[in-house]
Amino acid sequence: MDNRISFLKTVVPFNLLPQDVLEHTAGLLGEVHYPKDATIYHQETTRLKGVDIIAAGEYETFFYDSSHNKRLVEIFKPGDCFGGISELLNGRKSLTTVIVKKDTVVYTLPRKAFNALCREHEAFYQHFTDSFGKRMLNEEFAHFYKNPTNFEKSFISSEQLYSLRIESIEYREIIWCRADTPVYQAAIVMGQQKISCLFVKNEQSKIIGFVTDITIRDNVVAKQASFESPVSSIMDSPVASINVHAFVYEAVLNMFRTKKRYLLVEKNGEYIGFISRNKLMSEQGQSPLVFIQSVKQALSIDELKRKWEAVPRLVTQLLERGVHAAIVNQVITTVSDTIAIKVIETVTRQMGPAPAKFVFMVLGSEGRKEQTLKTDQDNAIIYEDKANEHREEVREYFLEFATMVSGHLNTIGFSYCTGGYMAQNPKWTHSLSHWKNNYLAWMNESLPETVMQIATFFDCRYIYGDENIMKELEAFLDEQLQNPMDRLFHFMAKNALQYEPPLTPFFKSIRTFKVDKKEVFDIKKAMTPIVDLVRVYALKSRIFEPNTGERLKALKDKQVFTESEVTELLQSYYYLMGLRLKTQSQHIIHDHLPPDNYIMPQQLSKIDQLTLKEIFKTIENFQLRIRMQFTGNLLG
Repeated sequence: MDNRISFLKTVVPFNLLPQDVLEHTAGLLGEVHYPKDATIYHQETTRLKGVDIIAAGEYETFFYDSSHNKRLVEIFKPGDCFGGISELLNGRKSLTTVIVKKDTVVYTLPRKAFNALCREHEAFYQHFTDSFGKRMLNEEFAHFYKNPTNFEKSFISSEQLYSLRIESIEYREIIWCRADTPVYQAAIVMGQQKISCLFVKNEQSKIIGFVTDITIRDNVVAKQASFESPVSSIMDSPVASINVHAFVYEAVLNMFRTKKRYLLVEKNGEYIGFISRNKLMSEQGQSPLVFIQSVKQALSIDELKRKWEAVPRLVTQLLERGVHAAIVNQVITTVSDTIAIKVIETVTRQMGPAPAKFVFMVLGSEGRKEQTLKTDQDNAIIYEDKANEHREEVREYFLEFATMVSGHLNTIGFSYCTGGYMAQNPKWTHSLSHWKNNYLAWMNESLPETVMQIATFFDCRYIYGDENIMKELEAFLDEQLQNPMDRLFHFMAKNALQYEPPLTPFFKSIRTFKVDKKEVFDIKKAMTPIVDLVRVYALKSRIFEPNTGERLKALKDKQVFTESEVTELLQSYYYLMGLRLKTQSQHIIHDHLPPDNYIMPQQLSKIDQLTLKEIFKTIENFQLRIRMQFTGNLLG
């Protein structure tokens, strides 16, 4: 006891307390031992039980940023106190993350006792508030205090979603049978092995499908099929796979998009195991993927509408946790795709099966998987070529089908495209041969207006139907782009130079214009040059990845851009995307207004304003490069 009293006399601000108070306080201290490298507090997550006074050892404290980098690292040594600011000014939640750097002994003063000392001894209380005031003069500290990333909340409760890779989780051994195995024998194997998924191999030992409990229920029991039938006649196929180094969130989004409940895990070209959606979902807790699952289970257009209206709050939660804007885009896109597929399936049930194979594809930002909260419909239909006597019948079906789909989507909240880029427009629902002629004509004409159409329809992505139709169109384009296309790229480059970054001369400030008496800039137009210039290089390099980020990485692999250039563009693009999504969600949630793309610079922090200026300079530099390479004119 005497040792604790002597120790407290050396600790600021306990040395300010009267002797009798100090003796009473020493009797309230609890002693805790922590092992080296233990993480004992997580920023914005862990609720403190009191104030820690380090008796021996060290604390390392820091903020995590959204990329899980340590920021503002501090070392607390014997005699230092931790937790006073968190207790008084941060709702008891630890302001920073704390890792024990040595075997450490801590005296903990219970929070009630600490608060009593603050109430009764002004100098003691003032020590902590003065310390906080000095820290707030540090711009970086102020940034993290005012805008906590809540990364720890994301990193802990949804670690599997945002940071963990497939190789880090437990996947199951592949159990398989031959394609000619009778159904009843397959069921016996599943029962003996206590598995719900049995894979099927052909004579070349290649996995060609799988059988599940649901497969047997739906394809055998419900149809009263023979239990002697070979599993190949009732199996689900094709199989889907994911690389062992991919992130867990990619696996689950993949499952939702492909409607697969199981994914094979691939490493170095071989399958080493498999994972199930239920397994991943059970580890996600309250992740956005649970929300996506609820969208899949929606039973009506009205329910889908309510789900889409809930997306802004989901986006806000993700951004507040420090989730990267690229992941937020993917979540929005997956929700949007899921809704569109539900609508398509609803209309198909109402109209009956399609009279031909077809693809429903999405265009523009949704085609690039870069959808925001201000979105309209951009879609088209490609159907297989049919004999002359069926052409009108097929076309009539798909135009009516597209009109019904667009009407439902508009009701849900995806407004009609003002430019008419929708499948219900007869111009954008055609046979595969007609679509090939469209692309060929646009590329050969290479006029400013046809270049706009190439740009729109190059940013396309399959979401429903027979994907082979899309692959055939892509193969056709790949073949055509091997021909000289200088005129096409010239006009596409000029199109990429149409929007200039909103900077005043000499980069002094952000150039604005007035909307409703407010000085704003259009962040969508500020981002457009990056999308456009990356598209030009992707077309020239015959890269068919739909996403801007994916295109940049592919361009790096082809050595069109250096790694530093790609990093610079990716950081710039997704910084702008994050700001755009945050602003739109605020419009919807806090202002109860439709989202737009206008941002008032004066409402941004100084950090945001300075960052935007640097981003706009980066865009100008890349525009200069594309101007020289494709137009041969420094002045455009």
